[in-house]
Amino acid sequence: MVKATFEAVPARASYDVVIVGGAIMGSSTAWFLSDNPDFNGSVLVVERDPSYEWCSTAHSNSCMRQQFSTELNIRISQFAADFVNNLRENMGGDERIPDLAIQSFGYLYLADTNDFADTLRSNQKIQKAAGVATQLMTPDQILEAYPFYNVDDVVLGSINKVNEGYWDGATVFDWWKRQARERGVEYVANEVVTMTRSANRIDSVTLKTGETITCGQVVNASGPRAAATAAMAGVTLPVEPRKRYSYIFKAEQPLDRVLPLTIDPSGVHMREIGGGTYLAGGHPGHDPAVAFDDFTMDHGFWLDHVWPIIATRIPAFEAVKVQSEWAGHYAFNTFDQNAIIGPHPEVPNFLLLNGFSGHGLQQSPAMGRGMAEVLTYGEFRSLDLGPFSYDRITKSDPIPETAII
Repeated sequence: MVKATFEAVPARASYDVVIVGGAIMGSSTAWFLSDNPDFNGSVLVVERDPSYEWCSTAHSNSCMRQQFSTELNIRISQFAADFVNNLRENMGGDERIPDLAIQSFGYLYLADTNDFADTLRSNQKIQKAAGVATQLMTPDQILEAYPFYNVDDVVLGSINKVNEGYWDGATVFDWWKRQARERGVEYVANEVVTMTRSANRIDSVTLKTGETITCGQVVNASGPRAAATAAMAGVTLPVEPRKRYSYIFKAEQPLDRVLPLTIDPSGVHMREIGGGTYLAGGHPGHDPAVAFDDFTMDHGFWLDHVWPIIATRIPAFEAVKVQSEWAGHYAFNTFDQNAIIGPHPEVPNFLLLNGFSGHGLQQSPAMGRGMAEVLTYGEFRSLDLGPFSYDRITKSDPIPETAII
């Protein structure tokens, strides 16, 4: 990820749009605004850490899938796949932008109970109706395709190898940020510390360096810090940081074919990197909110939980060596683990782009486009993201998504 150099103090005292957070969601929104010929306003992106060292974007495993249980989440990923696979064209034909493609090794969900298998069958019907090439696999079919698995406890598998796998999210993020700045979006290395609200609107934000910036609209794109940002606007948001662990390991006996992103029934997942190197991840069953700056590793979690599971599922992984490890944060929506997007009903010029619960990188193209449309037109136009509005929280009407990792 290319490190950016930003000024600390904004060039102006007033902006049409202030985006709080300049990682993947904030930069996607900024880029789509800059790409919309109907938007001619001024945009300020306030990013507290321009190194992006600790943001969720930098800690992401950068994968994309179509295997969701709701049509809207599927449509969101379908747009992302098209955007990435045609990146240069979608970003105006800029010859500096590389050609990218999704490494479609697929996601393989493994069900170890009849109830879980029924969920995979139900999800496949929704996916196929949306044009997703999901296939169900019996244990024998899994072994025929991937003989390295232990499937003694497996009832059913579900896999899709079209537009499902790894993609270079860091490159897309860097180019969104770079092009947006070239087109006049201003980024500053600063932090919003307070907001001034009169009745039902935000009038201004105050920065850590003391400047007060008046604004037409404010976008909360602050990832795991979303609830703290919302509190400045006088509203509550059910989003909190949850810790997720990732490990890159080398296998003494590399597999003889590509490893799909395998979701073990335990919740531990693992996937191909290349050259006999693999990535694994997961989190403990006790999954509390953590402090914004808590990235400490639980080294026993690998030895006591992750490694025994992956070595049981793939016996060839009995002999592996961890090469690197890190902890990152999900911006976890405790209400229903789905996105929250659009104006807050009590403060319409305070817009939410939060709570992606681990899906943020792959959902960023559609979410940035949608947010830019709301900022420009006051409505979603390309894809109706209205079901993910804050209204469902007010009404206690969650959107169930059974395909959560």
